[in-house]
Amino acid sequence: MNILTLLIFSPLLFGLVILLTPSKWRAGFKYIALLATLVQFGMSVFIYCHFKTGPGFGGVNQESQFQFVQKLHWINLDLGPIGKMQINYVVGIDGLSIALLMMTSLVLVIAALASWEIKSNLKGYFVLFLILDMAVIGVFCALDFFLFYIFYELMLLPLYFLIGMWGGARREFAAIKFFLYTLFGSVFMLLVMVGLYLSVKDPATGNHTFNMVQMMNPANYDGGAVFSLGAHQTIFGFPARTVGFLVLFVAFAIKVPVVPLHTWLPDAHVEAPTPVSIILAGILLKVGGYGIIRVAIGIFPEVASAHAYWLGLFGVISIIYGALNALAQKDLKRMIAYSSVSHMGFVLLGIASLTTEGISGAIFQMVSHGFLATMLFFLAGIIYNRVHDRGINHFRGLAAIMPKYTAFVMIAFFASLGLPGFSAFIGEAFSLVGAFKSNAVNGELPYWMAACASLGILLGASYFLWTMQRMFFGKVNLKGGAVWQTALSDLNLREKITLVPLALVVLAIGLMPSLVFSKINDSVLALVQFLHLK
Repeated sequence: MNILTLLIFSPLLFGLVILLTPSKWRAGFKYIALLATLVQFGMSVFIYCHFKTGPGFGGVNQESQFQFVQKLHWINLDLGPIGKMQINYVVGIDGLSIALLMMTSLVLVIAALASWEIKSNLKGYFVLFLILDMAVIGVFCALDFFLFYIFYELMLLPLYFLIGMWGGARREFAAIKFFLYTLFGSVFMLLVMVGLYLSVKDPATGNHTFNMVQMMNPANYDGGAVFSLGAHQTIFGFPARTVGFLVLFVAFAIKVPVVPLHTWLPDAHVEAPTPVSIILAGILLKVGGYGIIRVAIGIFPEVASAHAYWLGLFGVISIIYGALNALAQKDLKRMIAYSSVSHMGFVLLGIASLTTEGISGAIFQMVSHGFLATMLFFLAGIIYNRVHDRGINHFRGLAAIMPKYTAFVMIAFFASLGLPGFSAFIGEAFSLVGAFKSNAVNGELPYWMAACASLGILLGASYFLWTMQRMFFGKVNLKGGAVWQTALSDLNLREKITLVPLALVVLAIGLMPSLVFSKINDSVLALVQFLHLK
């Protein structure tokens, strides 16, 4: 069996074991879930080590240039005179997905360890957790749009229940809001997917196809179909391909999230349990960025090139708006949530540059933010699990009570604000370089966008350092007094085991960014060349 298929569906096997295990043995469910993620992580390491680079491995619109590809006939319907409906199970990866796949598998291990704090309905929780695990891995591996859409939608249901059943006081509101926002985008994505299916034919069979790689090749489009290149088809008076790109962009921008489509994120993060917040920030946001690169830009490159200015503008607005909101927050988790909006703005800015440096920086920033957001939300969860409070102004002098915890917070904060030597510096720097180069090469992004984005780094330093100063230094002063001081014990062994790898990873890829760049470079070069041919 193909290793990507094993990687995707192995969590289901462990979920089935949990489902069939009697509830009286529920204490073992967390070990089964952890084992599932460790097995998955081991396979990801194997894939990373055997991922080939060099000429011929930078595929954009040729399926043969993807690696670990498996293609199976899945749904074939004979439609009579009009041909056959062809839906295949197609998985494979290139440089755009390998780094995110590796990051996702490690974040899922951390989320499994964080899930040990869950105390109620363990069987339901861990089964949903493993279904979600399968879905997010599947999104990064799917090369058939129909299969991609199934995995994309499948993420929604487990997250809805994980937030709505194990979340905080306003969990129902947060879960419904998240569900409706995401469903809004994906429903219209379905219409575009069908339109693309009717516009593209597989050159080998002559049948219409959902294969995303075939959709990226202009030679495979029917001359008069709705999304055909060169055909002046319109939808409500607007060019059909522009409408298609806009619909896909909005669907993925909700996940990123891009301002003003971000309002579900703070509520979901605040109410979600710690492991779900880790998955939301560490993985789900990257699904949005990956979707914009792989699907929206990959299928509609000429529309992306024509509207790069607006993509960059939304990126800059997200950077500044998210940072200013983070600066105003009094809840630690909400502050981290808004910082995610700001940091993911650099991803959109890098993508909008349509340069090798910018897109490489965007992918690197997604990987970096995946690890850093995981670390930040896990640290916020440690405080909340001890005293059930996250008010920034309710703590002071924590460094004297929890010195080890404070050390990891300082690493996470300094890494997140873009200190050289840590991963975020590389991602943000390359995104800015790409934005500047975009102006010099093709004039698509004005210089002021990069300058305003740089201001976001300064604001990031402000809210992280101000939070650190208020919570960790000075004379001990806790809202809960002596009761809190007793409860606020320093890190235990499980928490140290969780945090040490994250700290080492953000330092390692900050000092040796080639660990990421060497894998993604071929595919980014091919994508940029493809974009500039349009």
